[in-house]
Amino acid sequence: MAFEITGKLVEKYDTQTMSEKFKKREFVVEYRDNPNSSFSEFLKFQLTQDRCNLIDNYQVGQDLRVAFNLRGRKWEKDGTVSYFSNLEAWKIESASVQSGSPAASGSLPDTSSSVSAADDANNDLPF
Repeated sequence: MAFEITGKLVEKYDTQTMSEKFKKREFVVEYRDNPNSSFSEFLKFQLTQDRCNLIDNYQVGQDLRVAFNLRGRKWEKDGTVSYFSNLEAWKIESASVQSGSPAASGSLPDTSSSVSAADDANNDLPF
């Protein structure tokens, strides 16, 4: 499932090579769900592999729109189970590109779908 958020870039880190087959780069975006609120969320995103350079052209303080996937992993070692969550960014653009869209105001994209009456007649789902 893909999400989108708009906020201010507050930190970007160097690319880390985890192994010869995997590299990642992290960055932090300050997000406010209400522009009049004094409370901010600081969300750390991760770029991987060939996407590590997507953040290169953006400066700290710049408003960004980030498209990302929510990823979760289970990891076991020596009988201990741990869970990890990542916000995996896959697209970054300046927030001024589409300033009139709902996503530019910090809301999540509309994931509802409209179904026409003809499509609904062919739909065999019980709900």
